[in-house]
Amino acid sequence: MIVIADGGSTKTNWCLINEAGRKILFNTEGYNPYFSSTAYIIDSLKIGLPDHLETEKLTEVYYYGAGCSTDAKRKIVADAMQVTFPNAKIFIGHDLLASCRALLGDEPGFAAILGTGTNSCLYDGKDISLNIDSLGYFLGDEGSGCYIGKRILSDYMKGYMPKGLRESFYDNYALTNEDIFDNIYNKPLPNRFCASFSKFLYDYKDNYEDYAFSTVDFAFSAFFENLVTHYPNYKDYKLNCVGSVGYSFRDILSVVADRYEMGIGKIIRSPIDDLVNYHIESASK
Repeated sequence: MIVIADGGSTKTNWCLINEAGRKILFNTEGYNPYFSSTAYIIDSLKIGLPDHLETEKLTEVYYYGAGCSTDAKRKIVADAMQVTFPNAKIFIGHDLLASCRALLGDEPGFAAILGTGTNSCLYDGKDISLNIDSLGYFLGDEGSGCYIGKRILSDYMKGYMPKGLRESFYDNYALTNEDIFDNIYNKPLPNRFCASFSKFLYDYKDNYEDYAFSTVDFAFSAFFENLVTHYPNYKDYKLNCVGSVGYSFRDILSVVADRYEMGIGKIIRSPIDDLVNYHIESASK
């Protein structure tokens, strides 16, 4: 039996392929090694994995994760996976490679992630050929849920948010400025905290179209201005994108892409289905 996983900073999507070739999907929380230790991942998997999953029977684990971009960070996750799946051969790859394989298969092109965080690259059909670092939520991650969430929180705290939307925000979360500061500066996973508010904007976007459009347009424009336009001949590629933010706001993403003269390709919420198909097809070649 093999298992394939796509891990973001917030959620990990898993697919088990059993001896009969049946696909079984399940989820756990996300494990970004910049924020999660080996011990934390092991403990979380003990709780989060399905009770029926016979971990000792797995022979191969393909885990693609946010933050798994260096040997040191991959080792944090690999050690946790080896403890959890003791008899399996473990492969740890970057979530950006998973997105490339899901979006493009064996074809070259441009791929991006717009979820809790942001990433992007040029893909040569096998490997990532060029990646401009998005620098994480402190210094970059333009276009991400965290980037949008920080703008929402700032507008809420400063009183710039439309009155009715601000009242709805308080009704939903009952957060004071002090609560927000505490979550950002003192509690773990501040990127996930900030990113969670992009869903609030999506839920209310039909009632506050101007505010929602301007907020997301600003984020996606920053994504293009600071990342996409710095790839050589970027206009020659289509924008292929994975992630809940890119998918949920794909209408605005299309408007911004058109402004920067880049066509839209494949936009999907999660790569797991296409990624599993990629591995099945690769195994049959």
